[in-house]
Amino acid sequence: MLRSHKCNELNKANIWEKVRLAWWVSNRRDHGWIIFIDLRDRYWVSQIVFDPENATVFKEAEALRSEYVVAIEWVVRERPAGQENKNLPTWEVEILVESMNLHAKSKTPPFELDDHSTEANEEIRLKYRYLDMRRKKILDYMKFRSKMTTYTRNWFTQRDFLDVQTPILATSSPEWARDFLVPSRLHAGKFYALPQAPQQFKQLLMVWGVDKYFQVAPCFRDEDPRADRHAWDFYQIDCEMSFVEQDDVFNVVEEFLLDATNDLSDKKVLTQTVNNDKIRENGKFFQMTYEEAMANYWSDKPDLRFGLKFVDLTDVYKESEFAVFKSVATSGWIIKAIKLENQKLSRKEIDELTKVAQKAGAKGLAYIIYDDAEEGGKKSPILKFMGEAEISEMEKRLEPKHGDIIFFSADEFEKAVKILNVVRLALRDKFELASKNEISFCWVTDFPIFEQDENTWKIDFEHNPFSMPKGGISDFDREDLLEVRWLQYDLSCNWYEILSGAIRNHDVDALVKAFEMVGRDKQEVMDKFGAMYEAFQYWVPPHGGFAIGMDRLMMIYVDEENIRDIYAFPKSGKAQDLMMNGPSSVDNDQLLELNIEAILPEEEDK
Repeated sequence: MLRSHKCNELNKANIWEKVRLAWWVSNRRDHGWIIFIDLRDRYWVSQIVFDPENATVFKEAEALRSEYVVAIEWVVRERPAGQENKNLPTWEVEILVESMNLHAKSKTPPFELDDHSTEANEEIRLKYRYLDMRRKKILDYMKFRSKMTTYTRNWFTQRDFLDVQTPILATSSPEWARDFLVPSRLHAGKFYALPQAPQQFKQLLMVWGVDKYFQVAPCFRDEDPRADRHAWDFYQIDCEMSFVEQDDVFNVVEEFLLDATNDLSDKKVLTQTVNNDKIRENGKFFQMTYEEAMANYWSDKPDLRFGLKFVDLTDVYKESEFAVFKSVATSGWIIKAIKLENQKLSRKEIDELTKVAQKAGAKGLAYIIYDDAEEGGKKSPILKFMGEAEISEMEKRLEPKHGDIIFFSADEFEKAVKILNVVRLALRDKFELASKNEISFCWVTDFPIFEQDENTWKIDFEHNPFSMPKGGISDFDREDLLEVRWLQYDLSCNWYEILSGAIRNHDVDALVKAFEMVGRDKQEVMDKFGAMYEAFQYWVPPHGGFAIGMDRLMMIYVDEENIRDIYAFPKSGKAQDLMMNGPSSVDNDQLLELNIEAILPEEEDK
């Protein structure tokens, strides 16, 4: 072996022991009379000492530079008193070199590999990702990813889930994103699709009799990247179970996430109320319907760490002396408010917050400050227009105290909640109300099945059609299809959607009926989902499942704001593989073999 130890292993027990270490020179410090280098591998750093008494090795050390690869041999000695570095696991010892072998020289890296240095721009880092990964931050992410995937596989396997790898080359399945298509050489003019999710396969496993399936599944969607969505490919913890109802699925998810959060991170899962808003009930994650989430937070992935829930006051002001609020309340629009607890805002800061609201469409931003220094304990430009009865009822619902501020939004529903959401987030950021050390999970349930195009008024699916209608097939007989709800659910975590799932539609007649509701016929179901349609004729158990966005959950655990750094080899923000120069052109011979002709944009064609 070229090395006897890793760089994190040596301590006082190894003193006067001859060792061999090998890897990168992290840095070199030449004091003239003695040379130090830090030798770095993926485990940590060891300090190496070159003494001029060994003239040959000392001269070799003078030529060392960062990222050279060396192997050294000598003995471990105790560090001199006062020179210990308790930030290192090897803080008690150092290595005095007897011999050294230079294995490889390195060009000067295009950016500093020190985590304490100013980072290079992302495109440079991704072009040289194999160097970027030497930084401790990125290396730690890769180690964490390995730990989490191993933990996940062990957790589900121990609970009798069967790990099944589903095909990568599949057929197109409607997940409401663009497919990545793969042309078939043997079947001219036909294409495979990379799976957006293993949806049909995992439901077919239920027909087979695999009652508990899971997979750390690669998925592919041609979507524009963003900070929390990787371009092209991503991974999800994919599960499906037979003979389950919604609560059974929730129990599995909650047990896994509580265990994983406790075992893999230092985060605290919130277990009590925040600013009078419920987080969990009876030890379970809090649940709200899609309508409640939109009405109370204007988000289908609400962040419950910091309260500021919207409180409806529309009925309070229907007989108000305040003409502005009364006209809104009696016109079918809404009035909502949020309460900021125990914080101070100057008049200038309130004016700045008003400008934020105005950018979202507000005419202004009404408020009441609860301040004992004022007569009556509160001050506001709108108080003089309000009667005692409405003020009393408003305060009964919001329960303000000294030091609190109430903000109002009055408009048609969508505009009013959108404005209040912008104000809520601005207050969160200004006062740092959401702690990164805390996690709040929230189930959002009862999503609408159908949506209506604003221009054509055509009804279509809001999500994929594989979910069961909440009331069964009879729900499709409703007069207003927009009121029909799926047994579909999402799980939000700190403002991210980290899970989607549903109790599946295992009734073929209900699946056909759903398609008929959007103007499609039985033949389309048979053409697009032929395997499922046929398989369901041979009995299929009631089943349901979920998919956890593993990469997004990792982001939360390690406090990373950009999902790309969670991957070993990520794509850029422009959906390019800068390291491997992809996407790239291919030879015409390859295209001809696949019966494909490339049509280039005009500027490339010239």
